[in-house]
Amino acid sequence: MAKDKIILKAEDLDGYLTSEDKDDLDKISVLYDNVAQYFEPPCQEKIIEGFNELGHRMQEICKKHPSIKVFSFVTEEGARPEASRVISKLRDINTSQEEFIYYSQRAYEMLFRLAYTDEHTDKKNHITVKTPVNIPVQNYAVHKIPDIDAKIENSVMCVMLRGALLPSMIISKEIEEYSSHGYITPFALFKISRNDTKTEKDMEYVLDLKKSFFNLEELQGKDLIFADPMNATGGSLVTVVKYLQSQGVQVRSIKFFNTISALKGSIRVTRALPHCTCYTLWLDPALNKLAYILPGLGDAGDRLNGNDTSENPRNILQLIADYGSNITGLYRSQLYQIEKVVLG
Repeated sequence: MAKDKIILKAEDLDGYLTSEDKDDLDKISVLYDNVAQYFEPPCQEKIIEGFNELGHRMQEICKKHPSIKVFSFVTEEGARPEASRVISKLRDINTSQEEFIYYSQRAYEMLFRLAYTDEHTDKKNHITVKTPVNIPVQNYAVHKIPDIDAKIENSVMCVMLRGALLPSMIISKEIEEYSSHGYITPFALFKISRNDTKTEKDMEYVLDLKKSFFNLEELQGKDLIFADPMNATGGSLVTVVKYLQSQGVQVRSIKFFNTISALKGSIRVTRALPHCTCYTLWLDPALNKLAYILPGLGDAGDRLNGNDTSENPRNILQLIADYGSNITGLYRSQLYQIEKVVLG
C-alpha cells in the first residue's frame, strides 16, 4: 500500500456484519429479486405489492438497529408523503439537473430537521429581523426556533468528494442559520473513490491523501458530519473514519446524512462505527453486482454536478465555479471555509 493511498476492501466491511445481519440481507435480496421479475414487462400491481412488502420487512429490520433513522419510518405519518414526492423526483430519469439540485436541497433540509429539531425542546432561541416595512416606523419581527446550539456548534463538515459537496454545504448552511452565534462549520475534504474494476463482492475503497484537504487537529473531539446523497455499501465512510482513528483522532459523534441508502450500507456503517447515526430519507433494498443501489437513482454526483470527462476531471474549485452565482451566493460562508482549507 502506497503511503498516500489508504485502501479498504469489501471483505473487511462484511466482517462487521453479524450472522443475523447477513440472514436479514439475504431475505431482502430474495424479496427484491421477486419484485424485479415484474419490471419487464412492467406489472404495476405486482410491483406495488412487492415494494409494500419490502418496506414493511425493512422497517422491521431497522427496529433492531436504533442508529439507523429512516425518515419514512420514524416521522409522523403526515410527513411521509413529502419524502415520497421528493424521492420520486430525484429518482425520475426525466428530472433535470436544476430540478435535481432543488429537490436535493429539500431532501437535506428534511434530514436536518429529523436529526436536530424534530425532538421537542422547551429551550428556545429568538430571531429578531428588520423588515422592509418602515411606515409609520421601522418594523421588526420576532420568531422562535429551537435552541440546538449544543448539538451543532462543535461540528465539522467532512466532504467525501464529489457528489457530497453540495449536500455538505446545505447542511452547513442549516447549522449556520440555526446557530444563535452564526456558527460556520469548518470543512475537511477527502478524495475517496471506489475501484470501478471491482464488483460488490471484492470492491476496494481508495482514499487519496495527496488530493485530500483536512486538519487533524480541527477534527479532534468534534462532531463529524458526512452528507453523501447515496450510501450504497458504506465503504467510503468507513475508510475515512477508520483512517482518522488510526491517526489518533477521537471524535465525539458521527452523523451520516443520505438521500438514499441501501439497507446493507446502513447496517455496515452502524456496525463498523458504533458512535455513528445514519439519517436517510429513503431506504432501498438491494445492490447489483457493481455495488449500485437498486432501484436507486443513478450517479447522484453526475446528476448534481454534470459529467466530467476522464481526461479532464474538475478539481474542487472548478466544481464550485460551475455551480454558478445562484448557488455560490447562497452558500458564500461555506465556500469561504472550503477555499480556506484548500488554499491554506
